[in-house]
Amino acid sequence: MTALDLFLLVVAGFFTGLIGFVTGMASIVSYPALLAAGLPPVTANVTNTVAMVAVGVGATANSGRELVGRGKTLVVWSVLSAIGGVIGAVALLVAPAGAFEVIVPFLVALASLALLVQPVVRRHIGELNAPWVVPLGVFLIAIYGGYFGAGAGVIYLSMMMLVSSETVWSASVLKSFLLGIANLVAAVGFAIFGPVHWAAAVALGLGAFVGGWCGPPTVKVIPPNALRVGVGIGGLGLALYLLP
Repeated sequence: MTALDLFLLVVAGFFTGLIGFVTGMASIVSYPALLAAGLPPVTANVTNTVAMVAVGVGATANSGRELVGRGKTLVVWSVLSAIGGVIGAVALLVAPAGAFEVIVPFLVALASLALLVQPVVRRHIGELNAPWVVPLGVFLIAIYGGYFGAGAGVIYLSMMMLVSSETVWSASVLKSFLLGIANLVAAVGFAIFGPVHWAAAVALGLGAFVGGWCGPPTVKVIPPNALRVGVGIGGLGLALYLLP
């Protein structure tokens, strides 16, 4: 990998971090960038997961006040994210290549559609009174994030907006923090057992940290409905891109 490739990965990392926080679609930039740099798909996937830890670190460093006061709930969700990330990482390392990717576009499309119709759904059913739904969703999305991750942020935002009273802003902060934990524990496993390309991971991660840091102030100036619709439409585009 040349110095130019690494520089371009730093640039791609910045937009990955920014887009990842704002829309939840970080991998739409980072994963193709790694493939374009010459990495094979599995290596690109595990390298991407390692680098995406930086998005959560950067975003949380610049929006951590939103997490203050959540106490035991945040601890429980963090533990579930960590366990889910481990399971996802193990699945990636032991499952046949492409075993899960077939259904990924449909998961992302469903979440995107749910996000687009969220106001209508909430108007008719209100806030779902089922306290187990969010922890279960956090756990399952963390598994997906540890395994593949493309569109995980869209799925997370959709889940939180449909079944909780979180705003787009608070859901975005929680998304980055909890998916960051899932990525972190998965990255530890990949660092030990996976084919991580470390130069690419560092280059992408440096840019992603700065982009993640810039994400929170960017989201604050975007009207919530415009952000929700934009993420939903972007998610449908990502679903089409991910079709085999």
